[in-house]
Order: sequence, then structure tokens, then C-alpha cells
Amino acid sequence: MLQEVITTMRSAKRIGQTSLAVNKLAFRWLRNQRTHRETLPIMLRDTMQDLGSTYIKLGQLVASSPTLFPDEYVEAFQFCLDQTRTLPFEELEPLLEEELGARLKTRFKKIERTPLASASIAQVHAAELINGDKVVIKIQKPGVREILETDFQFLYFATQLLEMLNTKAWKSSMLDIVQEIRNGMLEECDFYQEADNIEEFDRFLKGNHIEHVAVPAVYRDLSTEKILVMERFYGVPLTDVDGIRAITTDPEVALVKALDTWFMSLKQCQIYHADLHAGNCMMLNDGRVGFIDFGIVGRLSECTWEGLMSFAVCIPAEDFDGVALALTKIGATRKEVDLKLFAEDLRKLWSQLSSDDLLDNEDPDSFWRQVTVSFSSISSRHGIRFPREFTLLVKQFLYFDRYIRLLAPEVEMFDTERMDIIGLGV
Repeated sequence: MLQEVITTMRSAKRIGQTSLAVNKLAFRWLRNQRTHRETLPIMLRDTMQDLGSTYIKLGQLVASSPTLFPDEYVEAFQFCLDQTRTLPFEELEPLLEEELGARLKTRFKKIERTPLASASIAQVHAAELINGDKVVIKIQKPGVREILETDFQFLYFATQLLEMLNTKAWKSSMLDIVQEIRNGMLEECDFYQEADNIEEFDRFLKGNHIEHVAVPAVYRDLSTEKILVMERFYGVPLTDVDGIRAITTDPEVALVKALDTWFMSLKQCQIYHADLHAGNCMMLNDGRVGFIDFGIVGRLSECTWEGLMSFAVCIPAEDFDGVALALTKIGATRKEVDLKLFAEDLRKLWSQLSSDDLLDNEDPDSFWRQVTVSFSSISSRHGIRFPREFTLLVKQFLYFDRYIRLLAPEVEMFDTERMDIIGLGV
């Protein structure tokens, strides 16, 4: 009963915060009618950043969806893609004490107050246990789940209203997109699930006698739904070429082994890591490759798997008619697709990718965002909307392609031997 009262009070507080933010936005917009110093997209972006995790995620959606939103909004919201505010450790301490109780004093020797990393849902702090083990603590930001639920109730209503007012404006169901974001964020809030993901992947590694890739050990007795304590890894991001060469004289071999392992997990593990950006994929000091942060994982349906098989066979051969057909099998279509036109658009995008050199690009992350946006734009233009699992796969392919260009430019991502590993060889 007490918990229900607390949740209701938090929800009421959140509704009040949202109302206040909207009122401030309205006042700012009215004032700007006289000065014309700011644009509405910039003002709306700032408001969403102030409202926190849910709205930042939605801002990221706007930034990556040029087919759903005007160009000026897409451009303004690019800032949300890299924007996460850090909470002072003092705001996290009460949650740590509530979740761990006496264990906080009896098991931990020290906890670093400055975070190693911060995301919309959680922060990661380095720590040392009484027994000398070096660990990291992933701490959920206070009230995140309640805030998400309250925010999405409002967003469901707003989205339904927008779709009723202007159905033709949307290339795909905005309600479905909001639902996908909600489900993904709520899954990220369950650290028991993330611990399960890590241990599932660890069983896959050990079952296949893979020693060149590692995941952190989970301290189950110190972890809860909101706190995750893990072994600390030491190393450098997979994009730090100089740092990697200081660890190994043959970074290409390490990368190929990591790539083979990830591809193998698509078929032989119940989950695959779906967010291996440079911060989550490390060259460890002992020469292994470390996969960390299993908050976002993918699970392949049979339909997506069959489409992926065709996709992987057609891409190396630059058979874009085959690629187009494979993608239509994976995606949900709202109209009959002209495969010839779709294939030609994909061919143009591939040509653009081949001519761009990531090594000379001052902002490679921005480059890959544009690639993803272009792919999404082409698909939406042809009436295709892909399931979340395929979107996660494409994002991961782009990450690995970047690592290959940096460390092993002679390596082919979809080569015959690698496809044989997962049963895609022809």
C-alpha cells in the first residue's frame, strides 16, 4: 500500500514537471515571436532534454527519422544522440543503501564518486570490494521506471491524437514506434534480466570453448533489479588504434575472432549483443576482446533469420535485386513494393558507402548516423518498416564495419568462412 502511494505521488510529481515544462515552452515560444532568436525545433529539443530519459530517447527517434519529421527537427535533435546528463553521486546513494542495505558497508571498501559512464537509465561507478576485487556498479537512476510509465501514458494519448488528426502525415504507425521504445527501455530497467543476458552469453562462450572473447563476471549476491555489480574490465575501446597496438602486434586477429564469435552467437546463443559500440567493445589488457553492457540484446525470429541468410549471401555479390527481395521478407510492408526501384535505391546507397572513407571522417559517429538515416529513409519511401530485431542487426553491422576499416581493412565481414560458421555458406 505504501509503495502504491509513493508511486502515485511520483506520478503526480512527474505530471506536474511535464506540465511546467510545457508551460515554459509555450512562454518561450510566445516571447520568441517578438525576438525571433530561436527556432521551435531548438526550443522543443531543449524542453525534451530537461524532461530527461524518456524524452531524450524520443529526441533520438526524431534525429534518426527523416521520413517522419521535417528536416529542421531532424537536424536540431541530432544533439540528443550524444546527450546524457550525469547525476551527482549523492542522488544515487539513497538507492544504493535501500537496495544493498548492510552489504554496502560490509562488502564494499570504496566506491568512486565520479562515474565511468552515464546513460539515460543508469550510471556506472568503479568500486573495490573488501576482498580486493575491482568491480563496477551499474546504478539505476532514481524513479526511472515510474517516470517512464507516466511519460508513456501521456505519449500514448498524444500519439493517438496526432495520428487521428493527420493520418497521412505518418509513413508508419507512430503508436507502434512508441510501443517499441517503451518495451526496450523497460527491459533495460530490469538488471536481473541484464545479469541473465551476461550469464547466457558466458555459457555460450564456455560451451564453444571460446577464450579470446570475455564478458564480465556478475556478482549475483550484490545485484538487484536496480543495482548490477560486475567484474571490472581494463582495456581500450576498439576504435583506439594506438592503444590496441600497444596491447597486441596483431589487432586484425583479435578483431576477426571477436567478429566470428558475434556471428556465431546469432545462431548458437539465445541472445546476441545488440549494442557493441566502441564503449561496449574493448581490447582488454590481456589481449582478449571484452563485450560489456548487455542491456540491449537481440533475439532473432525465424523470419528475420531467413531474411538475414539471403541478405548475407547477396550483399558480398552486390546483388541488389536479391537484397531488396530479402529486405521485403524481413520488413512489414504497407503497400506493394517495386523491387526494381527499391534495388536501385539500395545500389546508390552502397555506392555512397564505398566512396566514403571513415578514416578521413572527422566525425565517424555522425557518418554512421547518416548511413542509418539514409537506409531508414529508403525503406520507408518504399513502404517497408523493419522489426526492432533487424534494426538492431543493421546497427551492429555498421559498428563492425567501422572496426574493420580501422583495424583490418582487408577483412570481408561476410566472407565465406564466416558465413559457414553460422550456416550461411553457399
